[in-house]
Amino acid sequence: MAKVVVWGSLKPHTGGKTIVEIEAKNVGELLARLGETYPGLQSQIKRGVSVSIDGLIYREGWLEPLKPDSEVFLLPRMTGG
Repeated sequence: MAKVVVWGSLKPHTGGKTIVEIEAKNVGELLARLGETYPGLQSQIKRGVSVSIDGLIYREGWLEPLKPDSEVFLLPRMTGG
């Protein structure tokens, strides 16, 4: 299972949990399962989130694969230049 660290304003949507574990093969599946497990996250996921996998940030890497031991950070979408 991937360990997902929920950051900042997203944390209240997981009942205050900072770390959750989700079984997923890629980022798209991870986000879908997060939305199913924590319905409060669904609207934020639809608006857009940034995902960091093992230290690399992806804005739209839906097919980016996850390893069973991946460390994933879920962040509110980062904008700017």
